[in-house]
Amino acid sequence: MGVQGLSSLLDTRREVYQEVQLRRTRLVIDGSNLVCHLYYSSGLDQNCGGEYASFEDLIERFISALRTCEVKPYVVLDGPDPTDRKLETVTMRAENLIQRAHQAAETGKRKGILPQMVKMVFKQTLIRRRVPVAHCFGEADQEVAALAAEWNCPVLSNDGDFFIFDLPAGFLPITHFRWKEVKAGPRSYITCKSYTTSCFCNVFRIQRQLLPTFAALAGNDYVKLKMVNWTQFAPAGSKTSYHLEGLLCWLRDFQQSEDAEEAALGLMGELDTKRREEVRRGLYEGMKEYKPHQSCLKQFFDHRVPPLFQVVHQGSGLVPDWAGLALTQTRLTPNILDVLLLQRMFLGIAVEPRDWPSVYVISRPIRQIMYGLLLGRETSLQVTERDRVDSQLIYVPVRPAFSETSKRLRLSSLHEAELSERLLVLLETLGVIEDSLSLLPTQLKLPVAVTCFWLQMAEPPPDLTLLKALLLGMSMGLLSGTASQMGNHCGAKKLDVGVVYAFNQWQACLKDSVHLNQLLGFPLLEPEIARLYQGTTVHQLVDRMRSGERPEAILMNDRTSVEQYQSMLSVVQLHTHRAPAARENQQRAEAGRSSDGDRF
Repeated sequence: MGVQGLSSLLDTRREVYQEVQLRRTRLVIDGSNLVCHLYYSSGLDQNCGGEYASFEDLIERFISALRTCEVKPYVVLDGPDPTDRKLETVTMRAENLIQRAHQAAETGKRKGILPQMVKMVFKQTLIRRRVPVAHCFGEADQEVAALAAEWNCPVLSNDGDFFIFDLPAGFLPITHFRWKEVKAGPRSYITCKSYTTSCFCNVFRIQRQLLPTFAALAGNDYVKLKMVNWTQFAPAGSKTSYHLEGLLCWLRDFQQSEDAEEAALGLMGELDTKRREEVRRGLYEGMKEYKPHQSCLKQFFDHRVPPLFQVVHQGSGLVPDWAGLALTQTRLTPNILDVLLLQRMFLGIAVEPRDWPSVYVISRPIRQIMYGLLLGRETSLQVTERDRVDSQLIYVPVRPAFSETSKRLRLSSLHEAELSERLLVLLETLGVIEDSLSLLPTQLKLPVAVTCFWLQMAEPPPDLTLLKALLLGMSMGLLSGTASQMGNHCGAKKLDVGVVYAFNQWQACLKDSVHLNQLLGFPLLEPEIARLYQGTTVHQLVDRMRSGERPEAILMNDRTSVEQYQSMLSVVQLHTHRAPAARENQQRAEAGRSSDGDRF
């Protein structure tokens, strides 16, 4: 997230910002940053599994505000980074998230845990509203900066790295982006604050070409240098971020980055040759992130031409063209590149007690089928999943798996396989019979199939009340009025951790099933996540049913809703007799990995 403490420093030096009125322009948006800011700043539930309908409404209002001001957004999302330049930072954040997730489960307080399907809701909403959106290869920062430079338009983000990039049209921090205050009219605008590196350098009296050096010496996500006490150079009277002010004061004496680098090495004391080269290489890696480069996505946004995945295409042929296009279009999860390139999968962190098994364990058989499709039958490779046991991150080697049908398919021609074959792979994975889904609306077939899988696999097995509450939530359609009435439920009383855990297991199964369905070319319609699950609503439904209310009464005897609920319930109950066989399959899948994994 850039240079730690820089945003706080700039808040004390308001002269680095210029208030502007944004209208009639392109705007390049750091999507991964925006989605987190919107959700965390909204006050929506974090502990009951997510307020997806309410979040969808928030995104809709954000898009409408931009369009009212004739601002055309282009959203860039992070992809996997095969270089592992930020692996140390990513690992530290994951370890911290495990602790916070446990605290959230224990106390019921918000601890900054993003619900599992938030990013999927974000992408689905952008696509439905025809907002241009793309996955890039690696971190989005460089691509966002490159696009903004080529289009001469501003960047919207809260990532501190954009204080360092030289952006001709400026950087707009989301915290100062007052989109909720837009009034409709012929000349509507969004009031915001614009930052430019030229203004920063004038205020702190340093050369613009030294900004990447400043970021590297201060320490960012790519380089951790804490060998110099920069506070010794801070001006008298500094109250906040004095180490950064000290570094900036020290840099005033230099014109070129090379001179500043050599002088900084001198301040680090006696270093042997090996250590000196390690530090020099770290500085170089930290600085090169901010060097301008040509956009990889401009042709995609302008002409729908996807970029080549250069690292992948250097003779390996791992990613076929059809998959490269789908990845860029956000119709495939970028995690498949991690599987193909590095044979690894970083699993998320959900709200759960740390002494309970990870919620992602039960959905592993779904991922194993996906690994098999990606890597093929001929490979002896395993995929290393990063998960957790207790409060520690672990690496778990997992073997690809194959159903009767998937073993006949190849990644290179997967998009050309018969629809019936691709559908059969999905149904075999979830243990569901196609005929049983025939009477369901198309948008409910995948969620109900996932629910069958969840009911068979979950440990401890969910009771009937939880199943009915989940299906009732789908039947109710998660109306916005219902969401607003129940929005504070999880924060108003102690969390029922067992309910939270069970529904997080269901979401893990849903997320992995959606990703498998995407890889298979959508043999079933991808459901709108915001219509399926509103965490506080479903938790309240559990309470109401435990108090004796009947589903039909909750649905107010609306004939259509009652029939839909009963149809879903009958499909799930039809498959409950298959649970022993499904659990046996899971046990066989578990035999395909080590028992403990490799601990950090």
